[in-house]
Amino acid sequence: MFLIDQLILLAAVLILLGIFSSKISARLGLPMLVLFLLVGMLAGEDGIGRIAFDNPQAAHALGTLALALILFDGGLQTPLKSIKQVWKPASMLATFGVLGTAVITGAAASYILDISLLTGMLLGAIVGSTDAAAVFSLLRNAGIHLNPRLKSTLEIESASNDPMAIFLTVGLLEILVNDMQPGWPLLQLFVMQMGVGALVGIAVGYAVLKVINRIHLQASGLYPVLVTAAGLLSFGVAANTGGSGFLAIFICGVLIGNTQFAFQRTTFLFHDGLAWLSQITMFVVLGLLINPSSLLDVWWQGILIAAVLVFLARPITIVPILTLFGFNRREMTLVSWVGLRGSVPIILAIFPLMFGLADAELIFNVVFFVVLISATLQGSTLAWVARRLKLIEQPTAQAPVTLEITALGDVDAEIVEYSLSENSRAAYRRLSRMALPESVVVAMISRGDKVIPPRGSTILHPGDHLFVVLHVDYKHFVEQAFADKGFQLARPIGELRMKGATKLSDIDWCYGYGVALNQGRDDLTLEALCIAQLGDNVADQAEFEFAERHFQIVEMVGDRIVTVRIKPLPSVSSAE
Repeated sequence: MFLIDQLILLAAVLILLGIFSSKISARLGLPMLVLFLLVGMLAGEDGIGRIAFDNPQAAHALGTLALALILFDGGLQTPLKSIKQVWKPASMLATFGVLGTAVITGAAASYILDISLLTGMLLGAIVGSTDAAAVFSLLRNAGIHLNPRLKSTLEIESASNDPMAIFLTVGLLEILVNDMQPGWPLLQLFVMQMGVGALVGIAVGYAVLKVINRIHLQASGLYPVLVTAAGLLSFGVAANTGGSGFLAIFICGVLIGNTQFAFQRTTFLFHDGLAWLSQITMFVVLGLLINPSSLLDVWWQGILIAAVLVFLARPITIVPILTLFGFNRREMTLVSWVGLRGSVPIILAIFPLMFGLADAELIFNVVFFVVLISATLQGSTLAWVARRLKLIEQPTAQAPVTLEITALGDVDAEIVEYSLSENSRAAYRRLSRMALPESVVVAMISRGDKVIPPRGSTILHPGDHLFVVLHVDYKHFVEQAFADKGFQLARPIGELRMKGATKLSDIDWCYGYGVALNQGRDDLTLEALCIAQLGDNVADQAEFEFAERHFQIVEMVGDRIVTVRIKPLPSVSSAE
């Protein structure tokens, strides 16, 4: 019992050290994975912590679980639109790019380390894939804004190239250790890994969406747990049926993340935190596994192999692929430089140790050294290289930051928090001018340490947090209203019920779909438009078409038009 208590204390201390080290990451210009690894190395047997950890099996198990959760979070945050846009170049980089990098690096490693060509190829395969955690962290958290096509290519390549590296590593180990013949057996292994992994990921992803949108759990905190279990299920089923668990869990995450479901935002936040915990745990444990003194024995070989990988293998492999898809020289240079190596190579370097390969320890030490060089050199200079290549762009308009607070039981409504940015449509605008749907209620506004009563005269400010009660069908409309200027959701499907007193210029400002409604008049209201269009035919349920929209009076009190229903014309909606 005392040992377990010590382990819990030790784990907590190491995780806290990992978290605090992230605070100095930006100041030092080092990727966080390097700092996490250094924390583990300093806590290890040769460091100040003197923790003896020599268990490759445990490190492999923890690393595999952590990497699966990181890839799942990456899938949840990857828009399907991005995949559709760049799946061809990204898939080529994730397969042929990894293969070419492995061959060139492996041939060089064979000569530099004086080992057999197959063993060299094994080392090349291990370092062949880029690291999803490092790439996601740098591109999403370091404020580097690239054009969407380039950014999506880098992220999707890094998230999808691990299965190819794993396939090459396992295949070469089977040849080296178990005398498997290259050719048809190797091709079968490839087809099984990719095919089964993809099918399982799709099947589990669709199944969990059917369940999560129909099941009613009493505890809202169980929804993120359900999604996590679904991701791990896809990994486990694929891995136990001969497929790639990493490919399956990534695809499952993409399907779930691109579909609306209950407590979606809460689930995303939960998995973001879980991914960070996984990164810290994985890198600290891998840092514990290495003895820093053993790295000194292979320092010059590691530098040479890292140089071949960064300056020869990666560029030679990716340039022909990206040329086929119309990338320019500056973009190809950046893609070549963002070939960061991270956790996957270190985890794969444990495989030879588990297989009992003769040169396993040499391979592990060299791979670890190569990862440190790659992550430090490429990760710390990424922003500088992007600026020199003039590829950094102004941030694009974004949807508002939202936080789903809770669902209101059988009322079919939710309380959602919206955080306004400096560039938000709502910034410096009166609440009454936000043209919110009729049933949407702003319940509270928080500004700093103050609570602002939500009145029509209240002027909204950047940094305000608005707590909004809304019907689920209106969520995409409200998100559009509070989004950055220039951000445009796909045309909302469904009707929009507005108060008759709502100004048409406010509707245009908040939503801006299709032809402008106000026709140049800032004071024109929905009620006035209905009177102008219907004349003497103003009555409940009266209808007309105007500016590519269909209008219907829903409620009148005396002669006053209280509520109007607006929806896009079917022909316009289908055309878009």
